[in-house]
Amino acid sequence: MKKVLILGSTGSIGVNSLNVIREHPDKFQVVGITTNSNIELLEQQINEFNPKIVAVKDVSQAKALKKRLNSSIEILSGEDGIINAALNSDYDILIGAMVGFSGLLPTIEAIKKGKRIALANKETLVVAGEIVTGLVAEFSAEIIPVDSEHSAIYQCLVGENLEEVEKIILTASGGPFLNKDKSFFENATVEEALNHPNWKMGNKITIDSATMMNKGLEVIEAHWLFGLPAEKIEVVVHPQSIIHSMVQFQDGSIKAQLGLPDMKLPIQYALSFPERLNNNFTRTNLPSIKTFTFFEPDFDKFECLSLAYQALRSGGNAPCILNAANEIAVEKFLLGKIKFSEISKIIYEALSKIEHQKSPSLDDIIECDKITRDFVTNSF
Repeated sequence: MKKVLILGSTGSIGVNSLNVIREHPDKFQVVGITTNSNIELLEQQINEFNPKIVAVKDVSQAKALKKRLNSSIEILSGEDGIINAALNSDYDILIGAMVGFSGLLPTIEAIKKGKRIALANKETLVVAGEIVTGLVAEFSAEIIPVDSEHSAIYQCLVGENLEEVEKIILTASGGPFLNKDKSFFENATVEEALNHPNWKMGNKITIDSATMMNKGLEVIEAHWLFGLPAEKIEVVVHPQSIIHSMVQFQDGSIKAQLGLPDMKLPIQYALSFPERLNNNFTRTNLPSIKTFTFFEPDFDKFECLSLAYQALRSGGNAPCILNAANEIAVEKFLLGKIKFSEISKIIYEALSKIEHQKSPSLDDIIECDKITRDFVTNSF
């Protein structure tokens, strides 16, 4: 029985994680869950899974939850509460399902405890990849990716020699605007950008898919997960979202991992590795899919993808700037304060104007994130 702490239990990844755990009650026990502010869903999860510790980022919502529960469950609040949940809970596996920079510090605490990290929070590696991978080695922790693309690469590499990898191929759905001209971005609405053709995700990640920044962040994450340079990480648009990613080896062979666009599959793999557990999830029916298609990504149209590659090659704090600028720009778009087309322009301005640091410390990264957020918030 593995004890599991879920950071971000009310989001898409968190809910799917609980679906997986519900499928295997003899294998996994939920000992802790956290949310930003959705205490209605959190309370339902508490009643079903009876965790020992709960953390709510929104302090007022945490107080409301305490009044509603009147139980012995420990309820923590604020960002420090989520960090303390990772620091002080008794667990074997941490599921990092929080969205954005806020997932970094609690994940680091889990790494320092030498835990397995089922990582869906790609920003942890994007903004502080060198620091995080160094800590993983120092404390003998383990990161198994939950992103479907990185899980696919991870699975394809089992039993293989990394030195024989010629390149990895990250597949991208292309999002809702794959077949739209770049001029469409000027008047694209929030509703149109959130209408993803294949995946059901949170709003921020769905907008990132529409700009293809999500794929850009995955390129940076793949660099740190698999130790490969930018020139060995390729993006290919695959609208069906059945081939989740591929590895090409030096002899020309390509291995791919296939499955329906269902996040329960990579979540279960990360929880149970190296074992593969049986389940009742819907199976892939290849004849019903009929056709796989592939396209080169349009870097001129999807400028965010190009900016991510540039940030990876620049290194240092550039990916941190990229991520923070993107988070605030996406937030502004969702609130109707900027156009969809302005997201990439804002990120470019942040990368151009905020000082580049070649070897930032964790404190430098935290400060860089703050400076970038302030810059974007106040300048656009």
